[in-house]
Amino acid sequence: MAFPRKKPLSVPEKKDRAAARVFIDSERKKILQLFSKVSGLKFRNPNLLNLAFTHRSSCNESGRKDNNERLEFLGDSVLGAVTAALLYEKLPEKSEGELAKIKSVVVSEEILSGIALENGIDRLLVLGKGEEQTGGRTKKAILADALEALIGAVYLDSGFKAAWNFVSRRITPEIVKVLENRSAQDYKSLLQEYCQRAYKSYPAYSLVKRSGPEHDRLFFIQVAVNGEIYGPCAGRSKKAAEQEAARLAWEKLSPF
Repeated sequence: MAFPRKKPLSVPEKKDRAAARVFIDSERKKILQLFSKVSGLKFRNPNLLNLAFTHRSSCNESGRKDNNERLEFLGDSVLGAVTAALLYEKLPEKSEGELAKIKSVVVSEEILSGIALENGIDRLLVLGKGEEQTGGRTKKAILADALEALIGAVYLDSGFKAAWNFVSRRITPEIVKVLENRSAQDYKSLLQEYCQRAYKSYPAYSLVKRSGPEHDRLFFIQVAVNGEIYGPCAGRSKKAAEQEAARLAWEKLSPF
């Protein structure tokens, strides 16, 4: 695959690099350097890397305006482009709709937060005291956003080829997992993410009935999404029944 040549920085890119020029102490620099080495990255601008891990909560308390949200926006697009290209190349027999469904799982908050944890991003986050005290380092949304911001930082610092390499090494194994184990998808997480994006609300699960003896009990659960009811669906446990109801809703609501 041919990669675009590194072009001169645009005005927005120059502003992002300028915003990243903040003081970081020597101990923090060592931590960032170790992370870069372990991750196979070579950052010319360690401040840009630091910005990728800077959550807005820390800026709210310090009065600074710089956080990782712009890098997250950029990284989300780079991640989507690389993942789409990988799926297109690796799965020539799949239709557009099938590729889109697989992509939605691979770049989901659930998987991205897991990748972030595997790479130790939770230990590098710069959080405000309030966010720290409420478990911000383990929140899936914050971890997934930080990973996307890191991808954006890699792109700005080293170009698309470096971003491609970084993403493909981490996303390709997830594609394989999804293809090998589609039945184990976390539909509850997928449905929750969809509802947050589409309706700014959360799905509501309710137990409709139980049946069978204690040792062979079946649970029937339905889920309400934006006023619509899906189910009830059965499962040997409440968790299993919720997953079935979520799968039913997600497959009907998903645009693909």
